[in-house]
Amino acid sequence: MNQEWLARDLLEQHSVDMRQFIDFRQVTFENGSRIVEAYNSSGLTFSVLPDRGLDIWTAHYKGIPLTWISMGSPHPPDFGQNWLWQFNGGLVTTCGLTHAGGWEDDAITGEKRGLHGNISQLRAYHVNVQGEWSHDHYAMTLSGVISEGRLSGEQLRLHRTYRMSLGQPVIEIEDRVQNRGDRPAPLMLLYHINLGYPLVRAGARLHTPSHAVYPRDEVARPGFDRWPDYDAPTAQYPQQVFFHHLNANAEGVSRIALAQDDFGLEVEWDTSTLPYFTQWKNTCQGMYVSGVEPGNCIPEGQNAARDHGRLVHLEPGEDQTFRVRLAVLDGAEAVQCCLAEIYELRHSGSPVSGCRLDEMRE
Repeated sequence: MNQEWLARDLLEQHSVDMRQFIDFRQVTFENGSRIVEAYNSSGLTFSVLPDRGLDIWTAHYKGIPLTWISMGSPHPPDFGQNWLWQFNGGLVTTCGLTHAGGWEDDAITGEKRGLHGNISQLRAYHVNVQGEWSHDHYAMTLSGVISEGRLSGEQLRLHRTYRMSLGQPVIEIEDRVQNRGDRPAPLMLLYHINLGYPLVRAGARLHTPSHAVYPRDEVARPGFDRWPDYDAPTAQYPQQVFFHHLNANAEGVSRIALAQDDFGLEVEWDTSTLPYFTQWKNTCQGMYVSGVEPGNCIPEGQNAARDHGRLVHLEPGEDQTFRVRLAVLDGAEAVQCCLAEIYELRHSGSPVSGCRLDEMRE
């Protein structure tokens, strides 16, 4: 069916309630956690978890899953368990706000930090849904606030907004992080976007406008020649991680796509505040998932980020805004159009100036 039936005059002639066509539906999951189900006549549906940092859990397009989810998820927040036990998988898991990377003791203070920080275990408040027409365009937003603060420590506030437009298989994310405290605070923010079967499988390929690509460690080095390509599931596969220095256009926007011939997902973002991109390949049997991860950091932790001049700080009262856009590519034409834009960026774009990975060339 074409898109003509979504015209405003036709919709208003046939229904007095736009929730028939697009909606964020707030309910409670069986384990007591809040969940917001997003429905769109584009065929895109997804679930948002207000009690887990307003992250996106399941996501489907016309019934086809876009993401991998962990067994038994979604898990209620539990700071007594480590991050791996709490990992839901899901389309978007937020890492941060002050730490993204492995477990570590701070090299200066000795403070202990867990894997990927606390934000994905924090509960949102002021959760709000709005929808409105702008001329012939109808859009809905879901917004909420998550605070990461502690006595005598950081006081960060994240205001997150999801936006979806009627008839478009697109999710727009806008995050504004503000330092509400009286001292500078480290800011590490990484969008752990987890893609699963059948979107990613043997034959799928990651397309990027990469200026340079670096394996994270010796485990990843043997797979460096095949970083774009995905193979069949392998038992006990050792996960591989690659860091990309991308090109961006004149407006500072970059994009990647993970796709097969006629189906894929494009991720686009503003590199002025998210200059880094990490690729996580985990083609393990039963846990087959790949992370495509824009960030204002790479997942190395505060210690290494500080040592290499990559650690961002927010001054008291300062805020930063981050924008990420996810779009389903449905059909060979849509895939080829996206890949042509990525190819153009690769050959005529400019290397992202804020991406500092110089030591990895050695």
